[in-house]
Amino acid sequence: MDDNVRKRMENDRFAAFVGIKLVKLEPGYAVAELDISEKHLNGVDIIQGGAIFTLADFAFAAASNACGQITVAINANISYYKASTGTTLIAEAKEASASHKIANYNVDVFNEHREHIAHLSITGYKKTKENFGGENRG
Repeated sequence: MDDNVRKRMENDRFAAFVGIKLVKLEPGYAVAELDISEKHLNGVDIIQGGAIFTLADFAFAAASNACGQITVAINANISYYKASTGTTLIAEAKEASASHKIANYNVDVFNEHREHIAHLSITGYKKTKENFGGENRG
């Protein structure tokens, strides 16, 4: 895996804005964390579903793009298992299957006590002519 991939993922401005940190990155696998603050809570004082989804989506993006080819989400389905009021969320993304154009990922979100908070199933589309190394692919 190219350091360029890590640099681009760490340059994700929205992830940085909400406080997401990339912890581990390998082709087809990534771990990301979010330290929870007041800004991540909804009106009933639990972690907002959008914050959980954003963390899971970022972990998917890191894992899928770590293969070197730009991959974008084309479908996502999230299931929320447990409301969380913890201090940290951890998302772990793993490639389930991949072909020349399509990749499927499972992303599990846990709190700091390893309680399962949510699961995201996401499908990515691998762009043909763009990759993170700066070269064009035909």
